[in-house]
Amino acid sequence: MTRLPLYLAAGTLLAGCATSPPPITDFTGNSGSPRAPEQLAVTFEQVDLALRVDPATKSISGDAALTFLLKEPLTRIAVELDRNLPVDSASVDGVALAPSAISNPDGRLYLTLPAPLPAGARTTVRIKYHGVPHTAKKAPWDGGFTWSQTKDGQPWIATTVEGEGCDLFWPCIDHPTGKPQLIDLHITVPAPLVVAGNGVATGMEEKDGWRTYHWRAKNPSTYGVALNIGPYETLTGSYASRYGNSVPLQMWYLKGHEQQARGLFKEFAPMLDFFEYRVGPYPFGDEKMGVVETPHLGMEHQTVNAYGNNYVKSPYGYDWLLHHELSHEWFGNQMTNADWDDMWLHEGFGSYMQPLYLEWLRGEREFQTELFTFRKRLANKAPVVSGKSQRIEDIYQDERGGPGNDIYSKGALILHTLRNLIGDEAFFTATRRMVYGTATPAPGNFQPRWSSTKEFIRFANEASGSDLNWFFDAYLYHAALPELVEERSERQLKLHWKLKDGGVFPLPVEVRINDRIEKLPMTNGVGEVALPPRAMVTIDPMSRVLRQQDHIDQWQADEKKKPNDDAPPAAGATTGGAAVRL
Repeated sequence: MTRLPLYLAAGTLLAGCATSPPPITDFTGNSGSPRAPEQLAVTFEQVDLALRVDPATKSISGDAALTFLLKEPLTRIAVELDRNLPVDSASVDGVALAPSAISNPDGRLYLTLPAPLPAGARTTVRIKYHGVPHTAKKAPWDGGFTWSQTKDGQPWIATTVEGEGCDLFWPCIDHPTGKPQLIDLHITVPAPLVVAGNGVATGMEEKDGWRTYHWRAKNPSTYGVALNIGPYETLTGSYASRYGNSVPLQMWYLKGHEQQARGLFKEFAPMLDFFEYRVGPYPFGDEKMGVVETPHLGMEHQTVNAYGNNYVKSPYGYDWLLHHELSHEWFGNQMTNADWDDMWLHEGFGSYMQPLYLEWLRGEREFQTELFTFRKRLANKAPVVSGKSQRIEDIYQDERGGPGNDIYSKGALILHTLRNLIGDEAFFTATRRMVYGTATPAPGNFQPRWSSTKEFIRFANEASGSDLNWFFDAYLYHAALPELVEERSERQLKLHWKLKDGGVFPLPVEVRINDRIEKLPMTNGVGEVALPPRAMVTIDPMSRVLRQQDHIDQWQADEKKKPNDDAPPAAGATTGGAAVRL
């Protein structure tokens, strides 16, 4: 999650502070703007970030050293940083920069180098800054800091920056492809607070009433770097991977929640086992699978997923939020979309994993129930993929013409239809290639990677041995669902696919005739079958095909007419549904 859809907010108490957040520019408030030429010209190798977080003043002070390898000659370095965090000083390879060499007009920080650098050079820029960071009004649906308190009045702090980006609290390249290869975090907080961090803990020091926690993470997704600070207690364990390695497990929870945390902790290993069986090895097995209790609902922060679901299981008997955020370790952190326009790869796959998990955990009824819950939500107002570079809010906000929550539920149902079209072997082969870059992943033979809609289509074509562009064009690049038109007489059933924007759609369809199921190949989008007298006929009896259906359209229209006296139900909390914005 990525972030959860707003309909999941109902009934959730989100803690915050009364302080008005500083204004941020449109540039800073929208992650994923095109990278500057200076950013395209470098490999982002390393971050060494020291950050002091002061709950008393709701302020931070940072000291960030960023190391770049130049692929082209450069005269300046460009990173993103909220301009409301003033830069106190900057240097390049130890040489201090004059104020005139530092420019941050709208959130893109330019540092003019003391002298031009050639291709192949490696340079480290150091940026010292401070300020009052942006406060999230309703985390995780908007970004910033949540300055909360526990019941006994201790500070409880979290960051969520998916929509606005990493530049809300550290200088970074705020784009999905802006991952540094390595980040060292040194987070200083008042004692006895605890910092749950990304990656591997490398130590803790305490001095003068302050603690500094050290964490190291490899290839972190930019919005997956997070601060989680509180009076935490911990649970630890390990998961014996089906790939032969051992994965450390860690859970940070608040005092008084030990029994609930232990109950959640028991779900870690079964969920990991499911993902490893269906997709492949846990991507960060040499670091950890971590979960931290937060004052907001949740977010897929790499190796330390945020969890604020109050330890409430869904009616299916599992924690849907834990499962959804864990899915993003594969679909979001190991495989990151190359552009926000490809965000359905995060959320569609992450959402589809939930009914698949329920199929294994509970059976066919729960599997189909969850798929139908997805189906009822579809808006179909905008294509899932636009085919052009997008900022993240262009995807999530309906008013900007984005697909919004359809990247979750519709994305999942498109994948379900694809899987039934090409079969499990081809479907999961294409999925593994997208996630790992190989169809035979094993610990040590893959690295985090970026993928795109076009690449996944290529993988699906190659795995199936078919040209499936007609399938993806209809489902991903057009808003309206394909319509299956029926013509029935006493002895014959004729079917043909109709696309709103035209074109041939040869998607096979199953038809149940009395007790017999026949699969129509729908060559050229048309099929027919003979019927016995007074036949009982069901189209697509196993619900394997996503299509336009009049009865659902009518139900949605009727729902919109109902008085909206109360907030909509928290769908995920009651059905185990997918989590958007998490």
